[in-house]
Amino acid sequence: MPWQLFISGFVLGIFSSFHCIGMCGPIALLLPVQGLSARKRFTGILLYNFGRVFTYTIIGCFLGLVGRRIYLAGFQQLFSIVMGILILILLILFILNKRFFHNGHTGIVFTAIKTFIGKQLMHQHLVALFLIGTANGLLPCGMVYFALVGALATGSVAHASVFMAAFGLGTIPLMMLLSRFGRFITAQVRNKIKTIIPFFVATMAILMILRGMNLDIPYISPFFNSVSGEAVRCHS
Repeated sequence: MPWQLFISGFVLGIFSSFHCIGMCGPIALLLPVQGLSARKRFTGILLYNFGRVFTYTIIGCFLGLVGRRIYLAGFQQLFSIVMGILILILLILFILNKRFFHNGHTGIVFTAIKTFIGKQLMHQHLVALFLIGTANGLLPCGMVYFALVGALATGSVAHASVFMAAFGLGTIPLMMLLSRFGRFITAQVRNKIKTIIPFFVATMAILMILRGMNLDIPYISPFFNSVSGEAVRCHS
């Protein structure tokens, strides 16, 4: 159900935002909004955050295409189980602080993204703020990776897009506070919330595994029917 996916993505985004302020916080604090009127400052910060949501949604759309093809091929049960196990593995590696997401090639790409962000930070206009957000959405982040795996497992372009959009929206409230009030959220509060994140992600992974087990439990492990048809195209 789309509303269930939205709630799941939004709640994951809320919890993830406490991790995001450590990773993306420096960029949020450097946004070129000083000297702007209160209205323009608020609009600029909002555009920056919606830039991230836009990127997450587009990525979710393409992942939904992949997941849809797998779903139509009849592998939805196995795929859901594999994705749930993958999230658990990623979670363990994330907890152990294994930096397995980076290599030489991706390093070059992410350096280029950071360079682009640095150039946009020199411009004090609303378009630049939106572009900073869209580029920021492409930077490596463990919590985003968890969300992307969840989006991939939805097996639908629309559902994957909704899940990633909800995830991005869930990160906005705290990021808005950070951009507006600086160190309003103390490190102690952030660390306490961070301890909850692994439990929430693990729960999501277990539900995905149960979903693929075809136990005929409403909402938790619904019965899968074989499907066939054509894959849905992603339209802009």
